[in-house]
Amino acid sequence: MKVEYEKISPDSGSSFRLIHWKSENDRFFWHYHPEYEIVFVRKGSGKLHIGEHLTTYEEGELVFIGPNLPHTGFGYGVIGEHEEIVVQLKEDFLGEDFLLTPEMAAVRQLFEKARQGLSFQGKAKRLVASKLQRMLQLNYFERLVELLKIFEILATTNEYVTLNSPETLFDFSHKDENRINKVYEYVEQHYRQPIDIQAVADLINLTIPSFCRYFKKITHLTYTDFVNEFRVNQACRLLLENHSIADICYEVGFNNISHFNKTFKQLKGKSPREYRLALTK
Repeated sequence: MKVEYEKISPDSGSSFRLIHWKSENDRFFWHYHPEYEIVFVRKGSGKLHIGEHLTTYEEGELVFIGPNLPHTGFGYGVIGEHEEIVVQLKEDFLGEDFLLTPEMAAVRQLFEKARQGLSFQGKAKRLVASKLQRMLQLNYFERLVELLKIFEILATTNEYVTLNSPETLFDFSHKDENRINKVYEYVEQHYRQPIDIQAVADLINLTIPSFCRYFKKITHLTYTDFVNEFRVNQACRLLLENHSIADICYEVGFNNISHFNKTFKQLKGKSPREYRLALTK
């Protein structure tokens, strides 16, 4: 479970990277990179955490994320099949003056707005989704042509929402990465045990009040909420198996079935029983 700078390289023979990603129940991955990123969620739904924007997404989500804007991997917390098509590219992937040409004026504005994160809807989303899926079957030159068409669609539509304010700034250091990485690894190893904020604060050499402020600033969750979310995601996996709900409650670290049911419903919108029934339909 890492929070880290992600190193990205273009595909061999291409000026950008195209990824067809399939996963199940990814680990928490809070990361950033200097590349722009287009993400289309072909299958699955889960948590959308981009910068300070925290909500859920549904199958078909299409976002454009600017450079150094921290975000989680879209597969985190997803139960079952999850599939994405992702394009990653540097601002100057076609040369330093690419965005300065007259033809690219609207695209230049699009890239600037993407620094806050953009989520697209409607006809624009459907058109881009179709082109991204088509790109998987094309050669490198044809992919580039299709990508330019995608930029044109995204640059000329008003069917989008901005996810963060322009004033929002993020400043992540390697010290932050190492600290949070230690916290996440601790949760992964100890989520079945009672929450011990003192132990995790000691792990990164902070007092409890300082740790609570620090963790909330980085993740926009309290430590207790994060642990409970991790526990519920583990419970979802176990609900696919033949375990009683009471056994699952204690297996993932809750010591009270009523609290488990309440927390589960707050995070998943269904009780554990309802969630299991929906999975087996």
